[in-house]
Amino acid sequence: MCVSRCLRGDTAAFEALVLRYQRVLYTVAYRLTADHEDARDVTQNAFMRAFEHLETYDPTRKFFSWLYRIAVNESLNFRRGRRVHQPIEAAGPPVVTDDPVERIAAEERIQAALMALGAGYREVIVMRYFADLSYEEIGQALGIPEKTVKSRLFTARQQLSHVLAPGWSPQS
Repeated sequence: MCVSRCLRGDTAAFEALVLRYQRVLYTVAYRLTADHEDARDVTQNAFMRAFEHLETYDPTRKFFSWLYRIAVNESLNFRRGRRVHQPIEAAGPPVVTDDPVERIAAEERIQAALMALGAGYREVIVMRYFADLSYEEIGQALGIPEKTVKSRLFTARQQLSHVLAPGWSPQS
């Protein structure tokens, strides 16, 4: 396994881990920070922190869950440090389209809706739908029971449907 090779000092093995997980960690970081540059910084910081603390990884658990938790913590710490909240614009529900301009607008609306969720709800949505983790994996990464994951997902989906509903505005 790459992790055990890393622990023995093989830096090429860590590079393989970065190549394997950088896209999904970047996606998670972007969904939690709402900024491409911030997501790049968070992703890089997460990998650096993982490398520095690799000896704390428990090989009886999934490596991705451990790495994912580091990325989520880095994202949340980054946001806490910034304390910037972007307003949500009422623009109607997202539209699936081949038009790149409409697609970008829909992506921005979805991102704004995600940012309107509380951190706990945003985390489970990102982990489930953008990182494609199972309920069990989400629970392990967050240190919560699977039932709590399901409950948070249910509530988060309800909140998202409200935010993305036609006619919704930040004042409603």
